[in-house]
Amino acid sequence: MAEILVVGGGNMGEALAMGMVNSAYAKVDDIVIAEPVAERAEYLRQTSGFHVVSNGAEAAPEAGKVVIAVKPQVLDVVLNGLKDALSHRPLLISVVAGAPTSRFTGILGDEARIVRVMPNTPALVGEGAAGLCAGGGASESDLSQAKQLLESVGKAVVLPESLMDAVTGLSGSGPAYVFQFIEALADGGVRAGLPREEAMLLAAQTVLGSARMLLETGEHPGRLKDMVASPGGTTIAGLHALENGGLRSAVMNAVSAAARRSEELGRG
Repeated sequence: MAEILVVGGGNMGEALAMGMVNSAYAKVDDIVIAEPVAERAEYLRQTSGFHVVSNGAEAAPEAGKVVIAVKPQVLDVVLNGLKDALSHRPLLISVVAGAPTSRFTGILGDEARIVRVMPNTPALVGEGAAGLCAGGGASESDLSQAKQLLESVGKAVVLPESLMDAVTGLSGSGPAYVFQFIEALADGGVRAGLPREEAMLLAAQTVLGSARMLLETGEHPGRLKDMVASPGGTTIAGLHALENGGLRSAVMNAVSAAARRSEELGRG
């Protein structure tokens, strides 16, 4: 069987599996996905060529790494179903929103090698952002292995577990905020007279280019903003409109709301 088992073939499980293949971290044959929903399982087989099983316990005994990518509401049921198949203590990498490592050790025992991760869906195209922390019997080597996996599909930072809900609110949920911003930016272009297709292309490329410029220059975003905003010009007029609309406050509130929800989900 494959070296890596992904339990849960939803959007996040698929993004990580495909991201690992696209980055050459793993081959399709190295990965098995456990997905109980027949329609979704068939989709994964047809579109990606992964070997898909209905029950993770079938593949778990041979896996060196097991990525748990299920909904937090079903985590306990899934872990109890896998418990016997995980007796060889593989490295467990959890991408379950809000679920603390204690939920794993409570079922699998304190020696379970668990690394909690909060990735995001841009992992699919090799541009993910993730935070991670170790729990249970996970060693520094285990943490390093999980970080290497995540860095094959983007960027990853090691943080205390107490900050993982904040990571969830920011980068875990963040792509949805950015997609909504891109859509709004494109809508603004359409309102100003641009064709829809061209407006969407310009909006998406503007966000991509701005993010890359920030990361590659290391400049503070405020300084980069000031470089674009000439006195009395078009950009400062647009920035003034964003301030009137409460953009900063709305984004900060979104991160806080998502982080609070992550905390709630973690309580089971």
